[in-house]
Amino acid sequence: MAIDVYKDWLGIPEGPRPPDHYQLLRLVQFEDSVDKIRANYKKLNAHVRKYATGQYTDESQALLNELAKAMLCLTDLERKREYDQSQGREFEVEAAGPRTIDQILLEQKHVSADQVKEALAHADRTGLDLRDSFVQLKMVPPDVAAQALAQELGLPYVDLADMLPDDDVLDQVPKATVKQHSILPLFIDQGVLLVACVGLIDHELEDELRLRFNVPVRPVLAAPLAINQAIAKYYAPGARHERAAAAADKQAGKKESGKPKKAESTPKPRERRGPKTPDEISNDWKMGWAVINFSFVLAYLLDWFVITPGVFGLNPQTFLLFTCIPGITALVVWQTLWKK
Repeated sequence: MAIDVYKDWLGIPEGPRPPDHYQLLRLVQFEDSVDKIRANYKKLNAHVRKYATGQYTDESQALLNELAKAMLCLTDLERKREYDQSQGREFEVEAAGPRTIDQILLEQKHVSADQVKEALAHADRTGLDLRDSFVQLKMVPPDVAAQALAQELGLPYVDLADMLPDDDVLDQVPKATVKQHSILPLFIDQGVLLVACVGLIDHELEDELRLRFNVPVRPVLAAPLAINQAIAKYYAPGARHERAAAAADKQAGKKESGKPKKAESTPKPRERRGPKTPDEISNDWKMGWAVINFSFVLAYLLDWFVITPGVFGLNPQTFLLFTCIPGITALVVWQTLWKK
């Protein structure tokens, strides 16, 4: 008998499956408190993770992704409004404009009016964003600043420690791109690609991602350190190699139009082309003379400790030793370093 994870794990009564976002997160219908939405999400996320091992691993992971997508939708002002309207909610015309990050932090009592003035002045002097100014002055933690900026921009905030991005999505964005722009692609929800970032993404990056996935792109905010840690985790050396290679092979197979693939040969070391630079010639001469000088030291040590221990003066053995070893060494140096 198949398990009903909504009922057995979350206590949601029998009804439409999957339940709507508010039922899923155990919220009252059309809940607007971002803090309440995040708190319920974190509690349910921790609860479902208890089932993440054993026979229900796949079911728990699918439910965790559902919870994350619901939270991200309901904490995104634009997407939440669209979702609520689809659920029958009617909105009144809002007269008040958006609040700024300093107003939000001040209202939430994270900073004082004097600290706001100090942060604004620091941002003007250094050219930092106001969010980074608050963090650099150690007035608020990075995650609190990121949440306030998310409210200013009307975007959801995401704690990447609670997220498990879709591997198929990660594989389509190169590591160089995520590192350059400090982003982490998460998953596609309702035909929209959700991308964790530290701020609004520029139009060029948005266009690049749209072309890669052929869907609209929606940013979600995260703390800079959290994004860097997530990039290091999900794009660790070798983590994306197998999937990326498979995708590349698939793409190459289309271009070959069904032709059989040739066995890959071991790449040969690249041969040098063109003359050496003056610096390279100079370094080669210095290296050559150092090796030749060492050959005289080696000859001396062999003569003193092996051939004629403790004997001073020139003899046939010593002459032969000091001729052969440096001579052979000089020949090797000429052939490998000095010969043009």
